[in-house]
Parts: sequence; structure tokens; C-alpha cells
Amino acid sequence: MDPEATPLYLDYYYATNSNPDIKDTNSHVPYTSVFLPIFYTAVFLTGVLGNLVLMCALHFKRGSRRLIDIFIVNLAASDFIFLVTLPLWVDKEASLGLWRTGSFLCKGSSYMISVNMHCSVFLLTCMSVDRYLAILCPTTSRRYRRRDCAYGICASVWIFSCLLGLPTLLSRELTLIDDKPYCAEKRATSVKLMWALVALIFTFFVPLLSIVTCYCCITRKLCSHYQQSGKHNKKLRKSIKIILIVVAAFVFSWLPFNTFKLLAIVSGLQQELHFPAAFLQLGMEVSGPLAFANSCVNPFIYYVFDSYIRRAIVRCLCPCLKSPDFGNSTETSDSHLTKALSNFIHTDDFSRRRKRSVSL
Repeated sequence: MDPEATPLYLDYYYATNSNPDIKDTNSHVPYTSVFLPIFYTAVFLTGVLGNLVLMCALHFKRGSRRLIDIFIVNLAASDFIFLVTLPLWVDKEASLGLWRTGSFLCKGSSYMISVNMHCSVFLLTCMSVDRYLAILCPTTSRRYRRRDCAYGICASVWIFSCLLGLPTLLSRELTLIDDKPYCAEKRATSVKLMWALVALIFTFFVPLLSIVTCYCCITRKLCSHYQQSGKHNKKLRKSIKIILIVVAAFVFSWLPFNTFKLLAIVSGLQQELHFPAAFLQLGMEVSGPLAFANSCVNPFIYYVFDSYIRRAIVRCLCPCLKSPDFGNSTETSDSHLTKALSNFIHTDDFSRRRKRSVSL
């Protein structure tokens, strides 16, 4: 297989019918022209509303705010920017892959989605590291876990993501095939495929490994604390459940498509590991919408499992509501875990030092 003529397009947001050279079969037409427009419309409506409410609730919340809310607001803003472009892709799928909104929106929307892809992954990684430091290293991490540092990190993530999106801005173009317009990527050269491989590893798989590692360490510490304390702490068990759900949602949304994307890149670089283009295209068609849906599920996860955010959202939607369940308490699962594990770590360290002094 000649890398200079690789027919696959490798961006996740063009997963469905992204390659005009691969003709759809009749069995794919209902999926691409009926199911996907309906699915993307639902994602657009729920995601725009959910992320907008989440941003407003946290931004206009009275009283003290948590440090992690800075990352959550930026993640919601990134998802919101991506979701604004979805109507263009609804029209694309409804018209069987034709791009009818011009070259500027082809390049602009592609760039915005690329920025969102990188920004979301990096912000989720920052959030996992922040939770790790807050729960496992509450004392030593105080010098780093400050609001000015959080704002600086978020600004750096946005700048870095905008730079990483430039190759997409340069490579996407409005292409005429049989006098029909397609928003497609230029043919992938071997150099571009190698860059795509390196970028995929360092912008997805490495952050994914970091996220899973952080949450595994947190869960291990929680389980250790739970076993040694000998108490049936509902908040600890609920926190473990939240961690598992967040990780599972991230992996379920992002891993399938990026796995097929990795196979496509390797197939373009290595002849002996060549995978059929139809197989890769089908895999991207099925797994691509999961990546889209990730941008609308985060507000619902936070609303259901984070009581602090749930109170903020309810107060934002119903400012006149006064209920004991929605008071001024800022006690959250993270703050509870920090206190509980700080006491546990302090007691554990004290017992270790005591054993050492006795042995000496």
C-alpha cells in the first residue's frame, strides 16, 4: 500500500462517510441519512442546553467556589463550542456527505472541533491530576493548587490546543468529486501519517493512561481507607462509584474511535499490517458518534453524582427555591475525601514513625 495515496481520513469528527472515495452501500444510507441527523440533533439540543446551564450555574454561583470548577467550566465551554458546529454536520449527514455550507465553514468548523478534541482530553487530564493531588496529597499540594495556577493551566491548554488544531485547518478543504462538494482532508502522505501517529499517542493515549493511573491510585487509597477504617461510609463508596463512572464514560466515548484511527494510521504506514479500508470505515462510522456524544453527557454526570454542582444548577434554574437540601453547605465528595484521607494518611504516617522509633 502506497502511503502517498492513502484514502483514509483520520479525524474523528469526520468518521461518518468522511471519505468520498469509499461508496456507501444501501444498508448504510438509513444510518447516515436518517439515524445520524436525528442522533446529532439530540446531542446538539441536550448538549448546548446542559453545558450552558452548567457554565452559568458555576459562573454566577454566590459564595465560595471549588478549584476544580475552573476546569469544569472550561471543559463545558470547549464542549459548547464544539456543539455549536453540529448543525453543519447534521446537514452533511442528511445530504449523504455533501458539504453545502461553503469552504470557510468547512475549514472553520473543522478547526474548532479539532481544538475541542485536544482541549477536552487535556482538561480531563488536568482534572484527574487535580483530584489526585487534592485527595492523596492535600497538604503538600496546597502551594500548587491555587486559582491563579488553575487559570494559567487552562489558558495554556487552550493555546496548546489551538496550535495542535492548525494542521487540521491547513489540510481540510472543500473538494469537488463528480461535481459534488465534500469537506474532506487532503491525501495523507507518509510524513503526515507519521505526525498523526505521534499526535494520537501524545494527545490521547498518554493522557488516557494518566487519567486511568490517577483514578486507579485514588480508588486504591479509598479502598485501603475503607478497609482499615472498618466503617460503612456511604460517601466513600459513592465517591468510588463516581470515579468509576467518569473513567468509564471517558473510555467508552473516546477509546473505540481512536483505536480504529490508530489501526488506520498503522495500515497506511505498514504494508504487512494492512487492514481493509471498508472495515476501518465501518468501525469509524459506528464508533464516531460516541465521541460526539461525550460532549453532552458530562453535565448530566456532574448533575447526578456531584451534589455541589446539583445545588448550583438548581439555584440557577430556580433562584427562589429554598430547601434544606440546597443550603449553603459546600461539603462535597472531594472535600469529604480530603478530610477523611488526610486523617487516614496522618494516622498511618504517625503509626509508621512510631514503629520505627520502637524498632530503633
